[in-house]
This record gives sequence, C-alpha cells and structure tokens, in this order.
Amino acid sequence: MAFSSPAEKKQYVNTMFARIAHRYDLMNRIMTGGQDIRWRKLLVEQAQLPPGGRLLDIATGTGDIAFAALKQHPELGYVVGADFTLPMMGVGQQRQQKVSFSSRMSWSGADTLHLPFPHNTFDAVASGFLMRNVTHLFQALAEQTRVCKAGGRVLVLDVPRPADNLFGRLFRVYFHYVVPFLGGLISGQRDAYCYLPASAEVFLRPEELKAEMEKAGLHEVRYTMLMFNTVALHVGVK
Repeated sequence: MAFSSPAEKKQYVNTMFARIAHRYDLMNRIMTGGQDIRWRKLLVEQAQLPPGGRLLDIATGTGDIAFAALKQHPELGYVVGADFTLPMMGVGQQRQQKVSFSSRMSWSGADTLHLPFPHNTFDAVASGFLMRNVTHLFQALAEQTRVCKAGGRVLVLDVPRPADNLFGRLFRVYFHYVVPFLGGLISGQRDAYCYLPASAEVFLRPEELKAEMEKAGLHEVRYTMLMFNTVALHVGVK
C-alpha cells in the first residue's frame, strides 16, 4: 500500500485504527492465537522496571502493555498510555474502569514523533506494533530515547519484514489472505487488515531495526524472535 506523502500515511493510520478500535483486541487474540498476551508479558519482564518506576506505553491503543505492566508490578509508580488515535484510548479507558490499579495510570493524546514529556522522565518506554506505522522511524526512536532515563530501556514489539524462507512464505500466506478475511468478517474493515501485512512487507528486518536503535543512542540492543520468527521484541538501554 503506497502513500503519496508522510501526512497521507499518518492520516490513514489514524482513521484506520479508529475504525477498528471496537474489535482491535478481539482480532489480536484471534490472529495470534492469544500469543500476543504472552509477548506483552515478556516485554514487561524485559523492561526491568524498578519499584516505584515509571513506564510510557506509546501507541498504547487500548492499553494492553500498560495494563500488563501494572498487573505484573503492583509496586510500579506510574504508567502513561499515549496514542494519537483517541478512539483506541477510549476503549482502553472503558477497560480501565474495571481494574483496581486505575489510579496509577493516565492517558495522553500524543504522537511518538513529538512526545510531550521532558527529557529523562521514564524508566522504560515501550511500544507494541507501532514502528511499522510511523512516518519517520529514526525520529520516533530518538524521541523515545530522549524521554527515557539514563540506564532505562526502550522496547519495541513489532512484526518485521518476513524472512525469505519456508516460515516466511507460510506467514505471508496467512498474513495476506487469512488475516484480511478474518478482519473483514469480525470488524467489517477488510482494508485495515490488508494494510497490516502490507506494512510489514516494507518494514525493516530485525537486524536492521537493531542498527537504527543503536543510531538513536541506545546500546546493548538485542532482540528475541517469537512465533516462528514472525514477531520481534527489541530491547535497548539508554
């Protein structure tokens, strides 16, 4: 899927996620067989958040990473869920009303390219399935690094460009044909679930994203491959 300008892509991504907000969580569980819950749990573990620490969940969507962090770390100080697609956060705010730790979480309308937070604010900055959608990858990483404390971690969970091997070819079949069918059936927005696999095809390979994170000022960058090497969790230290 091609866009004529970064502004056009940004607008499309914003309205697309707004349209699927009401079925986003359900589709994630179905597409991944529930494995996305385990991936977010692993992300929170690798964030190594200190007692009383602060986490920024950027592109929080409905708040999955934020809620996982608060559940896994009862001693966590504060979590900010930030996104520029307000209807997604609206769904998350409805979920927040049903949990006991809601007082330790706030929401912010924010774009990862221009984060409205001071330098060195958070002990960890995490994103789930964001980076394929940004219009300027390096700027997004630089901003996330800026608001992270020295010694803190920046974590990126996303779908890299599929490998040119058997699993990669099988994943392409699933991602390009099965996912759009299910997405159209469940959400009524088939085009949104055609965009998602298309965005992976033009994204970076895991080693390329590692290099970009290092350019943004992170060190000790490593990544873990998940779900038959079709999903990557990157972690870098500021």
